[in-house]
Amino acid sequence: MPNNFDSNFTRKIARAFLDKFESTRVMSKNVNTQLLSGQFNEGSGENVDFKRPTDYKSNRSAGGDMTSVAPDSIISGKATGTVQDYFTVHVDFNEADEALKMDQLDQLLAPMATRIVTDLEVDFAAFMMKNSGLLAGTIGEGVATWDEVATAGAVMSSNGVPADDDWYYAVNPYTQKSLAGVQRSLGAVDPLVKTAHEKATISDDFAGMRVMTATTLASYTSTALTDRAGVIGSIDVTYLTAKDTMTQSIACTGFEAEVNTIPAGSVVQITGRNRVNQSTRQPILDDTGANIPWTGVVTTDASTTAGGAVTLIVSGPAIWETDGAHNTTD
Repeated sequence: MPNNFDSNFTRKIARAFLDKFESTRVMSKNVNTQLLSGQFNEGSGENVDFKRPTDYKSNRSAGGDMTSVAPDSIISGKATGTVQDYFTVHVDFNEADEALKMDQLDQLLAPMATRIVTDLEVDFAAFMMKNSGLLAGTIGEGVATWDEVATAGAVMSSNGVPADDDWYYAVNPYTQKSLAGVQRSLGAVDPLVKTAHEKATISDDFAGMRVMTATTLASYTSTALTDRAGVIGSIDVTYLTAKDTMTQSIACTGFEAEVNTIPAGSVVQITGRNRVNQSTRQPILDDTGANIPWTGVVTTDASTTAGGAVTLIVSGPAIWETDGAHNTTD
């Protein structure tokens, strides 16, 4: 009777592929997926919702009498986890079968895992770029010093970002070269580690950030203009409208006539509207004592119409209400 290896074929492929897949991941390994673990099933569909933390405004009085004070509203928002598209490498079964029986499974599957991880991480980096509302540094200028890395940590801390888990700062390899020229000792990591995630670590903890290098950072192309200033029209600044998506619609006019598309990832800044700390609700000041302007990031490409009119959908909404329980601006 001839030899038959088909009984253990699937399990051997799965083990070999998953080992290569996990050891190659860098950016996507920084995501805490515990909330999503086990949540998707035949009854959940493609979306799973999670309740956002509520917040309130405290009142001060001499004796604690609140009879003349209007009560806070309890507003519950949600964040949504959504099933994304599959990443698949499609190959002929006979090639895999031959490699398995010839004991060359690792060599066959490693490039497949690398390709899927690369495409997954570029896709994930693009999501990060389009959904991060804070700004550190100057747009269009590369990071050249560790001071600029520390600025990102200061921005997150000043905005009241919880420090329960690690903060990650991703740079491209040429930024790593610039930082190495300034301070080589910060690049020291455990020489025994082998995974791509650990090899990508430049500094485990600098100004609250874990600094990592990656070649899968996303990018976008913006038109070259001398005047990017527009005029703001209608904005709904209530938390009730933004609470489930944490995005905001901003109607603008007055952009240059030749502007056709404002690409996702573009940073929007509103002059005269400044950020407040999400914990203390106090204005955020930089090292010179100046206010930090509110910024948002365009989440989807937006096309202008006649007269330079456009409606931008931005992440990190500007919220301002009289009770101040959820305000993000002054």
